[in-house]
Amino acid sequence: EGERMVICGPSGSGKSTLIRCINGLEFHNSGTLTVDGIEVHAHSKQMPVLRQQVGMVFQQFNLFPHLTVLENLMIGPMKVRKLDRNAAKQVARKYLGRVHIPEQADKYPGALSGGQQQRVAIARSLCMESRILLFDEPTSALDPEINEVLDVMVELAETGMTMVVVTHEMGFARKVADTMVFMEQGRIVEISSPETFFTNPASERCQAFLQQILET
Repeated sequence: EGERMVICGPSGSGKSTLIRCINGLEFHNSGTLTVDGIEVHAHSKQMPVLRQQVGMVFQQFNLFPHLTVLENLMIGPMKVRKLDRNAAKQVARKYLGRVHIPEQADKYPGALSGGQQQRVAIARSLCMESRILLFDEPTSALDPEINEVLDVMVELAETGMTMVVVTHEMGFARKVADTMVFMEQGRIVEISSPETFFTNPASERCQAFLQQILET
């Protein structure tokens, strides 16, 4: 609880698949996966409970284009948490303020920039009062608005939110991560502290990856 884990590695190494398994968007073929005491598998009756506790922020924002920003944030609390409309609206406005775009409440997603849409997506997960947030390369579709989204993520980390973040943003990882995970070809190759990861990685493949990504 409260840990911030950053998962990195080359494209196709299984990073996104791994975190999609954590909240049951995909299911693993072997082994066991337990999240907050709940074993994750396709036939678990506790999956709806788990999905309420584990929020997901996608690479592509996945907002409903026909709903306003406020309505996008209200729909989950109303449908899943059974809040009434006024309570859901209060929660939505609270978290829009948290991601620093309260003035965008009545706009439709298409009228927002990519960075603003991603911050709405983060607020949407927060509205569900998730205990764990998963981020699947949340800034890879953004340019040049990467920093404004990363700043919001840093603020979340500083509040003690439990986070698992797939990203190539190594500056963010250095600043926020408690644990670094390096994956390749569907396997976890290395787990270490950020200090060890960036100064003395154990595997040659991790060394080569860091050299490549830090030079770009």
